Amino acid sequence: MAVLQAARAFVLGLPLESAKSWGLNRAIFYAAAKRGFRGTSQLTEEFRAAKARAGEEAIDLFKLGDEIALKEVRDGKIYFRIGGQIQTEADFARQIESKFGDLFEQAWEEALKIVKSYDRSVLLSQRDFYNKVYLPRRDALVKAWSELVLKAEAKK
Repeated sequence: MAVLQAARAFVLGLPLESAKSWGLNRAIFYAAAKRGFRGTSQLTEEFRAAKARAGEEAIDLFKLGDEIALKEVRDGKIYFRIGGQIQTEADFARQIESKFGDLFEQAWEEALKIVKSYDRSVLLSQRDFYNKVYLPRRDALVKAWSELVLKAEAKK
């Protein structure tokens, strides 16, 4: 999820570091949604507070298509946060890229190719992206990318 979401955000115009933050943020968000948001009262409160402040300051809410996430600007870069934690490109590298080792660029290029093959309207829709891009490929990508990493490790 994180890689495809990051590719989606990048194709829709976010700079790479912000796209990686978006990808990790959305992966965390959907994992929490899958669990039914148990133990996420901090997340709920964070969104409520952000919406209440939305008119007061130019921080907090960011829209990518019809999807909204909490944002924070640091050193001129847009990062996304969930549960009080900001997701940075370093977090993406540690939690996502590291699983691929030297092969992340190959997975990234494949994700970009997949995402670019869809109309912008699909990418702008949270529901369409999930149902048309992510869901049909999820299992196949997990399998293909896992095999890629295992083959590379076997060659070492």
